[in-house]
Amino acid sequence: MKSMTGYGRAATALGEFTLTVQVSSVNRKSLDLTVRLPREWEGGLESEVTAEVRRSVVRGKVHVDVELTGEKGGTDAAWSDEGVAQTLDRLKALAERRGIPFQVTTELLWRIASDERQPQQRPTADAGRPVLLAALGEALAGFVAMRAQEGAALQADLLHRMATLRSQVDAVAAQAPQVTGQYRELLFKRLREAGLELDLADERLRKEVALFADRCDISEELTRLRSHLDQLDQLFRSEGESGRKAEFILQEIGRESNTIGSKANDLAIAKVVIDLKNELERVREQVANIE
Repeated sequence: MKSMTGYGRAATALGEFTLTVQVSSVNRKSLDLTVRLPREWEGGLESEVTAEVRRSVVRGKVHVDVELTGEKGGTDAAWSDEGVAQTLDRLKALAERRGIPFQVTTELLWRIASDERQPQQRPTADAGRPVLLAALGEALAGFVAMRAQEGAALQADLLHRMATLRSQVDAVAAQAPQVTGQYRELLFKRLREAGLELDLADERLRKEVALFADRCDISEELTRLRSHLDQLDQLFRSEGESGRKAEFILQEIGRESNTIGSKANDLAIAKVVIDLKNELERVREQVANIE
């Protein structure tokens, strides 16, 4: 099981530049992938980056950010020492011709150097391809490892909640056989309180009790509910993508729970069903985080 939340980063040298690759993701029902590359590389490398990411990710909103910066993360431009010296010589000669005292200061040097700054030649897409793909592989490895680690925590939590759901279903199943008997006793009590002396073996009473027993029978719903829980448990223990299928099974469990709550006609069962639906909602929230 993998979470849909993850982060991975890798940085490496590319000539005089530093290449940094970051991969991050959050929840999304399907795969929503965006890639940001240096402008010079967009046409030639975006498809390869996309294909590489798709090999590791099935679901989630994934963003890949590739940044190319100058040496040590600074600017990607440098000045020419010779150009700065020539400018200083021209300024000095101009000052001497006009009889102006000339003194070189740090501020003057910085201004001339800034004006003389020339962009470094950035690597082409072909030159950067092997370095980028290697850095992307490293970032993806960290990204996948983080998703797997968080997925293991989610799996442990979900399996614990599955045990809770099973115990709640067992509680409903234990109470269900008593519902008809309780209804029969309540019906006879009301008849006695109303002053109606009817034989307990009266066919009309027996028919009423039989109809009630048929209306509140939840055996089929309990069978399907347990089957869905078994499927969900197996799914949570399996490898690979499980989020979409789990969401569908949870919908079916919710439907059966609603039916049981409406058919059972019993306060004790109704209370357990409410707890079951609350726990089911917590499971649904966690499933929304898994791939």
